[in-house]
Amino acid sequence: MKKILTIIFFIFVLSSNSFAKETTYNKSAFNKALADGKVVIVSSWIKYCTSCASQMKVLNKAKDEFDNIEYFAFDVTNREIAKLFNVQYQTTLLIFKNGNEVYRSIGETSKDLIYKAIQSSI
Repeated sequence: MKKILTIIFFIFVLSSNSFAKETTYNKSAFNKALADGKVVIVSSWIKYCTSCASQMKVLNKAKDEFDNIEYFAFDVTNREIAKLFNVQYQTTLLIFKNGNEVYRSIGETSKDLIYKAIQSSI
């Protein structure tokens, strides 16, 4: 019985953390956001990554709480986008300001640390 409950728990965790993952990165929208002077955040994810889902949850909330930021996400298996940003791992977080990358982390899911990185970039 304990094994069954453990399996059900993990299925629930994986399915609840993978629901909102979609590629929102678009080159023209990215370039427009930079040209408009916005701070641009880009994160990478992969289908069954729970830390990716946690990071995306924080970033989706941040885009509503901070002014003048634009947030994009992409599936790290999309080699074209991954190569463009030199991203090799899921849960990579990039922040751009004035056309330059000003922050990069891998695996960061802490709301406090992500918000601190965004605030230091604004």
